[in-house]
Amino acid sequence: MKDEKTVRKGSGFNSKIGFILAAAGSAVGLGNIWRFPYLAAKYGGGFFLLIYIIFTLTFGFALMLTETAIGRKTGKSVIGAYKAMDKRFAPLGWLAAFVPAIILPYYCVIGGWVFKYLTVFVMGAGSEAAGDGSFFGSFIGNASQSTLFFVIYIALTAVVVMLGVEKGIEKVSKFMMPVLVVLTIGIAIYTMTLDGAGEGVKYYLLPNFDGFTISKLLKTIAAAVGQLFYSMSLAMGIMITYGSYMRKDDSLESSVRYIEIFDTIIAFLAGLIIVPSVFVFSGGDADKLQAGPSLMFITLPSVFESMAGGQIIGAVFFLLVALAALTSSISLMETVVSIVCEKFKIKRIPCCLIVIVFCLAVGMLSVLGYSVWDTVTIFGYQFLDFFDFISNNIMMPIVAFMTCILISYVVGTKYVEDEVTLGQKRFKSQALFRVMVKYVCPVCMIIILITPFVTNI
Repeated sequence: MKDEKTVRKGSGFNSKIGFILAAAGSAVGLGNIWRFPYLAAKYGGGFFLLIYIIFTLTFGFALMLTETAIGRKTGKSVIGAYKAMDKRFAPLGWLAAFVPAIILPYYCVIGGWVFKYLTVFVMGAGSEAAGDGSFFGSFIGNASQSTLFFVIYIALTAVVVMLGVEKGIEKVSKFMMPVLVVLTIGIAIYTMTLDGAGEGVKYYLLPNFDGFTISKLLKTIAAAVGQLFYSMSLAMGIMITYGSYMRKDDSLESSVRYIEIFDTIIAFLAGLIIVPSVFVFSGGDADKLQAGPSLMFITLPSVFESMAGGQIIGAVFFLLVALAALTSSISLMETVVSIVCEKFKIKRIPCCLIVIVFCLAVGMLSVLGYSVWDTVTIFGYQFLDFFDFISNNIMMPIVAFMTCILISYVVGTKYVEDEVTLGQKRFKSQALFRVMVKYVCPVCMIIILITPFVTNI
């Protein structure tokens, strides 16, 4: 029999705030700190922000609520949850399970890069990382160095997961998330005081319709929705897993609202840190803001080098990024561990060890893909880029699309609505939820899937 307050007997979040901070920690990751600001800069500043916020409050809310409700109602990991809803959709559970299994290894590789830069700035050697990117290229091209920090990062992630949900994930989230918020606000305020930062803020916040076309609109929508997946941990099995640990008497609707607001605020503040500072450093060169991953590992170290007290600011910034990355990798590993534990009926620590070995084996492909195997590609992609593309652009939209079909037209929206009303008097956003999950979300998923092909043509 299931515990009255916790879906999974003997394992679960001890409080509503514990769930919210852990789920928000999963949502707040590298996607918020570097990916959101450069996408905003690339797709029209305030125009992208507006579209993103609208989709977060509607599309993102509906999908996150759906996944969390599925997890709490079934009390199972992602594979078991889909099978419990409808046996015909069991393969969808397997597809959803492969998403975190693919993302976790390469995410830990990038997390290792962040830890390397944190170490460099803490040791007062941040000036070495500034420049034309030779430092970054030399580091990821050195297999032994990259592997070392990759292993350190996996070890830190695994320790938290081994401790369990309440003693590990919840306790760590309650500590790390407030620290992360304070650091984000502090650096954002400091950045706003820089000479010339006002122009960067305008570039970030004011809509830019230069060269606006239908194609650009589609790209902007696809980028905003894609960012939602990356940022809010959707279609990865994470929210189903965390939902299965949630107490029955906690409000699902308000919890999800808090998570999405928390996530959006951090992403917005990250933009206020990065866009104005890079804008000042580059003399208003917008191309510097659209540099993708190199923005964090090449451009920003140069920005910190040009600042007064840049060594300290750089160290604090990379501490912020490290905390954000860890909270996300913890949720990814917990999701995979949860699947292994449920599928093979073995205890947590052996499951963690199995997942660690898997993560090391697959992650080394991404490590070596930038060093000794840098000439080896898959369909023109390096290993890390291929794993990122296949998970984010193909698997996650398919999982989200099929989940909407399952909830809307197979088991019915009442399946989620009944679970939502357990912890509250009424479902305030019921009409919005139905419209989103039945019509808007499936259409958005189709747009994401076809946009790369349409724009290329």
